[in-house]
Amino acid sequence: MNFNLKEVFQPKFFGLFKKGHYDSKKFTSDLIAGLIVGIIALPLAIAFGIASGVTPQQGLITAIVAGFLISLLGGSNFLIGGPTGAFIVIVAGIVGQYGMQGLIIATIMAGVFLVVMGVCKMGAIFKFIPYPIVVGFTSGIALTIFSTQMKDFFGLPLDLQVPAGFIPQWGCYFQNIANINWIEFAMSMVCLIICFAWGKVTKKVPGSLIALIVGTVASILLSRFAGLDLATIGSKFPELAEGLPMPKPVAPKFDFETVKGLVSPAFTIAILCAIESLLAAMVADGATGKQHHSNTELIGQGVANIITPLFGGIPATGALARTMASIKNGGKSPVTGIVHAVVLLLIYLFLMPYAIYIPLSCLAAILVQVAYNMSEWRTFKYLLRGDKSDVAVLLITFFLTVVVDLTVAIEVGVVLAIVLFVRRVMETSSVSMLTGSTVAASEDSEMASMEDTERLEIPAGVEVYEIDGPFFFGLASRFEEFESKDNSKKTKVRVIRMRKVPFIDSTGVNNLRNLCERTRKRGVTVVLSGVTDKVRATLEKFGVDKEIGAENICPHIVPALERASQLSAE
Repeated sequence: MNFNLKEVFQPKFFGLFKKGHYDSKKFTSDLIAGLIVGIIALPLAIAFGIASGVTPQQGLITAIVAGFLISLLGGSNFLIGGPTGAFIVIVAGIVGQYGMQGLIIATIMAGVFLVVMGVCKMGAIFKFIPYPIVVGFTSGIALTIFSTQMKDFFGLPLDLQVPAGFIPQWGCYFQNIANINWIEFAMSMVCLIICFAWGKVTKKVPGSLIALIVGTVASILLSRFAGLDLATIGSKFPELAEGLPMPKPVAPKFDFETVKGLVSPAFTIAILCAIESLLAAMVADGATGKQHHSNTELIGQGVANIITPLFGGIPATGALARTMASIKNGGKSPVTGIVHAVVLLLIYLFLMPYAIYIPLSCLAAILVQVAYNMSEWRTFKYLLRGDKSDVAVLLITFFLTVVVDLTVAIEVGVVLAIVLFVRRVMETSSVSMLTGSTVAASEDSEMASMEDTERLEIPAGVEVYEIDGPFFFGLASRFEEFESKDNSKKTKVRVIRMRKVPFIDSTGVNNLRNLCERTRKRGVTVVLSGVTDKVRATLEKFGVDKEIGAENICPHIVPALERASQLSAE
């Protein structure tokens, strides 16, 4: 099998110039949209960096490097890349246990996983992840983010060590309720109200940016004229006051034990990245009428997550809110994402010293809004009306994310997705025995159900079974149970009609082989009818055609019954 990279890797950016569809008018639209999105991304990048247990500059570096690479190499015209709230919990956990070196290694590993997924054409698979699982993840992550921000939201002491778990966190908060700084709490509430209410004034400028400006100015005024010093970024990261140099790539030190321990968290990062980016790309497609290339997107995301940590960045993916902001402000192509990265780079080089005045309570309010938007509480409430199994999956994924661990939730979620898929495919597959004396001659399912279709007599000593749906491992036991109930000694030939079988897997092949062996011992011959070319190729691959006999594998019911009549007469 020849591997063709062009089949899986087709970056939209390079296609712009090949097709000659890009002009100065579109560039102007992209330039304006990129400038706006860059400003929108600023407070989020800083907030996500701090909330993840790293520095604000690392959040910005991620938005710059990953934002540039995702737009340059991605498979979507509109996706804006950078740090997102989905990674806060897992990143903070890795940093707490393994340090920054561990996070760099985990992010690079996640990037490699994503590239492999893209090369193996797994992009389409993520479209089939059950919706309750996705909502369970996102709602659980949202609640966890909300919980982690309560320390700064209520102005609790900077040196207060808040535990990692959801329940211990709230235990710690209640124990320190007497230490609430009411000035900082008031600042948080004002900024939160601005975040939610500003959209009614205008949607061109994000409420988070206005809250950031108002909070920073208020913090400076309170400090200079009222002598009230609020906890700021400068309180936590005083080194920012001296300015920041351009980050230089540094290779991490790999060791086997660290890599071994980080496989599961890295896989979690990769899955979250794939889910969030591809969902955002699909939403963007729906809003624009365009179509993204999912495998290219996975490869682009993978490369971005391999390179970004070398500059000190954290995991990144496609950000839905920033993507939609780009579209609403006239973004036409990946150039928007590149411009957004350049804007953030200029801010990083020239304006970061002023970030020391931003109050932590203001950033906490911004993240509370992010958590609210992520929570999808209306969708969560709506899904509770659904099937009991879907509700169970939703609640299990949600509670595991909040109470146990995001990595465990991802692993269990993947297993649940597989189980749900198998169950639903099993519901569409069945084995039945035709009890009448005739059988429809047509191999077309719709024609066969019509009353006036031609009917064929079933010869004496012949039984006809029909398989409806994929003949895979989930159907194997069902077929065995049904076949075991038949103790007839008059049967000489068993015709298995497979016109409705689109494919057969290895377990189905083994099940069929065992069935043939059992019936052979009872003096019964198996004849297959309506075998498609795809199914026949699978049977030949496993040598089943030789065991059954090529003459007993028929493409149509007519020659199958003729063969059965011949065998029955012998």
